[in-house]
Amino acid sequence: MAKEKTVYVCTNCGQDSPKWVGKCPSCGAWNTYVEEVVRKEPVNKRPVSGLEPVKSKPVTLNDITGGDEPRIDMQDEELNRVLGGGLVPGSLVLLGGEPGIGKSTLVLQTVLHLPDRKVLYISGEESARQLKLRADRIPHNSSDCLIVCETSLEQIYIHIKNTQPDLVIIDSIQTISTETIDSSPGSLVQVRECSASILKFAKETNTPVILIGHINKEGSIAGPKVLEHIVDTVLQFEGDQHYMYRILRSIKNRFGSTAELGIYEMRQNGLRQVSNPSELLLSQDHDGMSGVAIASAIEGVRPFLIETQALVSSAVYGNPQRSATGFDLRRMNMLLAVLEKRVGFKLAQKDVFLNIAGGLKVNDPAIDLSVISAILSSNMDTEVERDTCMAGEVGLSGEIRPVNRIEQRIGEAEKLGFKRILIPKHNLQGMDTSKLKIEIIPVRKVEEAFRALFG
Repeated sequence: MAKEKTVYVCTNCGQDSPKWVGKCPSCGAWNTYVEEVVRKEPVNKRPVSGLEPVKSKPVTLNDITGGDEPRIDMQDEELNRVLGGGLVPGSLVLLGGEPGIGKSTLVLQTVLHLPDRKVLYISGEESARQLKLRADRIPHNSSDCLIVCETSLEQIYIHIKNTQPDLVIIDSIQTISTETIDSSPGSLVQVRECSASILKFAKETNTPVILIGHINKEGSIAGPKVLEHIVDTVLQFEGDQHYMYRILRSIKNRFGSTAELGIYEMRQNGLRQVSNPSELLLSQDHDGMSGVAIASAIEGVRPFLIETQALVSSAVYGNPQRSATGFDLRRMNMLLAVLEKRVGFKLAQKDVFLNIAGGLKVNDPAIDLSVISAILSSNMDTEVERDTCMAGEVGLSGEIRPVNRIEQRIGEAEKLGFKRILIPKHNLQGMDTSKLKIEIIPVRKVEEAFRALFG
């Protein structure tokens, strides 16, 4: 007879405790412990003292053969770049994102374009008919893709043994459960044990596995943080459902860089790769419009130009409003304070609204200069010339601080036909500007930038 054991597990970090506690001693979160029932199998084997033979033995570092891992081409340039050059055999990849963002669509359209690979797609959420309806919307050639609807981990291993696939997709890990644990699917213990078992299978058979995971209301992948520690690569698929752009980020990657970024455009027939996002993110008809400034930003390692929009109006009520979409509101308040203190513009009684066009969320500090330029442009009702872009971080004393990868930013602006670019003066050191066709305007303080823009 199996013994039942009850443990309390923190939903935030996965720390377990034999009794309920109010504050997690590991992560410090309050009221995050939930009860989980774990079934322990009886152990008849007594621990043996002394040494026992083991299956593996230690080897020296010189005896281990090195070399690059052969990678599987996923027939998708954006996905290949984010993965670090392709999918590594035997790797476990976790793809997370909000409901309806397009995780299953991305994975399904990718495997449907792998003609030489036998793919086993295990669906625990959707029926085979639903997957067929989605696949019919995606243009593809005939693919050796096998579909099975299953939620039992033991049955999944039987299907894998019978089909011998080259790639396994599990959609999603929160629906899979194992019979060895007496707990409901999606619980912390089930997610952790199933993921660890799948990792062992992937490493022993050298079969790559892609897991699709849910995210919670805080925006992180549901389940304990240990789930992200188990897998080799964690990819985050994000974007606003009301916009057509989707961004694929690498949060963790044991086989490549986490600075890469993939951009997709959602269409009725699936996701389209966006090789040049700058052209899509810039609206072409803002002639004569105030409150618009173009920033040369870098997300990951990719430079692209984005449109910063601002609206400044007199406050109707006593307390002026501050609102920012796609930009940190606290940083915008800091920039407004710099404008008022260092430059002398009175914005305390004005409503200020800021928007990054295209539904993007940008964390690059180099767009500070375009943010304050768009705010000032709207306040003065004077347009910024459409062939001018800028890059620079604004400090608290009103200075324009240097930014990284300035050559890539300038090159992207030049490629898209911009005539002038404002950059921090310190970035000019050691730069050869003789071959550039774009005019470089170095600025040291906010006042200099405003004089260059507005005269």
